[in-house]
Amino acid sequence: FKYGKQRIIMAIPYTSIIEQTAAVYKQVFGEEAVLEHHSNIDPDKEDHKSRLASENWDMPIVVTTNVQLFESLFSGRTSVCRKLHHIVNSVIILDEAQMLAPEYLKPVLSVLRGLVKHFGVTVIFCTATQPALSAKIGSGLAVFEGLPPATEIIDTPEKYFEELKRVEITLPNISACSEWQTIADELKNYKQALCVVNTRKDCRDLHKLMPEGTIHLSANMCGEERSEIIAVIKKKLDGGDFIRVISTQLVEAGVDIDFPVVYRALAGIDSIAQAAGRCNREGRLNDEGRLGKVVVFVPPKKAPVGLLRKGEDAARSILGDQAMLEMTPELFKEYFKSFYGAVNDFDKPKFIERLVQGVPECAFQFRTFAQDFKLIDDTAQRGIIVWYEGKTRNSLELIGLLRRNGPEPWLLRKLQRFIVNVPLPVFNKLAQGDYIEDLHGYWVQKATGLYKSGVGLLPDSADWDRETFIF
Repeated sequence: FKYGKQRIIMAIPYTSIIEQTAAVYKQVFGEEAVLEHHSNIDPDKEDHKSRLASENWDMPIVVTTNVQLFESLFSGRTSVCRKLHHIVNSVIILDEAQMLAPEYLKPVLSVLRGLVKHFGVTVIFCTATQPALSAKIGSGLAVFEGLPPATEIIDTPEKYFEELKRVEITLPNISACSEWQTIADELKNYKQALCVVNTRKDCRDLHKLMPEGTIHLSANMCGEERSEIIAVIKKKLDGGDFIRVISTQLVEAGVDIDFPVVYRALAGIDSIAQAAGRCNREGRLNDEGRLGKVVVFVPPKKAPVGLLRKGEDAARSILGDQAMLEMTPELFKEYFKSFYGAVNDFDKPKFIERLVQGVPECAFQFRTFAQDFKLIDDTAQRGIIVWYEGKTRNSLELIGLLRRNGPEPWLLRKLQRFIVNVPLPVFNKLAQGDYIEDLHGYWVQKATGLYKSGVGLLPDSADWDRETFIF
């Protein structure tokens, strides 16, 4: 590499976009130069060599997830730590950096500072909505020291914000909510439109009101079906066909689709900006002297309590009674200052506090730290292997092999594509109702109709209240 670095490590927040990113890099640099390392990797593309490379990251370009990167840095398992020496003297690119979990921000930024200071690592924050991670972060008792001032790799970023203006964003009356039927009626007026909502329940409720053929996209669907649906969306858009999509926010972070019209339920300004990034993405409307249309609306219910609600509240405080929204670097700084100011704890596991306490006797609880560092709280949700007949593979055949032969590594990797994660209360209800069964320690769909193609897990016949479903 030009600056003497050993490799580039690209960390991405969602597995839903990692495959398209890796595919672009492979086209440019060649298959042999790029390693994909994430939980949803297509097992048909794996071989012994790629599995070894996943353990040690011994490739020029590594495309992985935030979870893989940071949980490896905090891990105590030998197999996971085997890759750590290859992070030395590398370039780490954090794609969609605003997606870093606020409740882990303090230890994450601390480890990044250490990598830069002691191990020759260069960190690049790559996002159109740059979070305010320099100087002081947060407020009150939660305030802590962020990163040193960042260096822009573009001389005049403000100029590009103006030159790359592709959309016009219309804001709602913040105090007046819109019913789902009103939004559905508006969306029906467009040949091609995307609507992004805050929860899985919202996604399903709005989808029910849309004409037949409207696409539903959420994490209620297994990874195999989501990948197929995204491919269908791209094909219809390229062909100029009628297409309307109702999706949760999983479509926002870098999914390479381009709609002329995008509706977004009120959320954080970063989320609004990400949704706007799916509108006139390739600038085709600019060539016609037009801009893409982005409409922000207030949904019937507020975002769920937690980070989504904090983002919405911060947006409300900044937007006020504006009718139009201009995306500028100054706006994002103001937004993230407000957003982080509402976060109560940037170190949920109390890592920094526990490390300081252990300094006098060098009594560091490394194994406990590793167990406590979970960017995704897998104790609050469980995975269910669902029945889905995909275009290239059928989960029922794989489930049959699991039933007969038990869990084998190659089989579990294939089944990973058919897992849907649900909150623990939902999982318990499904288990108690005999809707799912335990096969060799893995929970599998048992009841017909529990998973429906085009809708996902828990179709209309189930009477669950799914307020807790976000993505």
